[in-house]
Amino acid sequence: MPVSQSNMEPAVFRDVCSRFASGVTVTTVMGSDGKPHGLTASSFTAVSLRPPLILICIDHNSGVLHHFRTASHFAVNILSADQSHISNQFAMKSIDRFDGIDWTPGISGAPLLDRCLAQVECVTQQIVDAGDHAVFFGEVIGAKTTEDQPLLYFDRNYRSLKEDE
Repeated sequence: MPVSQSNMEPAVFRDVCSRFASGVTVTTVMGSDGKPHGLTASSFTAVSLRPPLILICIDHNSGVLHHFRTASHFAVNILSADQSHISNQFAMKSIDRFDGIDWTPGISGAPLLDRCLAQVECVTQQIVDAGDHAVFFGEVIGAKTTEDQPLLYFDRNYRSLKEDE
């Protein structure tokens, strides 16, 4: 792997990235321990239409990373505007993140959270280590959407879309 040439300060880079508005997701997996696991993530991107591919990024220090590395499938739950409490719960450490959260297993067995804006289920195609994150490429094998507003994250705060007046 090439040695980094950057002298970019992490705080400056974080500040720059905070200026990019993104949706908020909870990425989930059924672990080999038979329990659901997940985390809040804004690193979600559509990669390809043919075949339908997405990617997610998980920090190497995440306590649930090993569950994603060993699972064959995962899901991405795109949160609705009224689900910031779910985002907060899945961002916390050392708790049962699924405590009080309604979910059902998808066709792959990956947990699908109730009342989300959209969901995709994927079979893991490739995992690439890049910097301090693992990048998971998934082929979409199931998807659904609802009519609602998205939960957005911008400048370290939740935001919402404003309707035209």
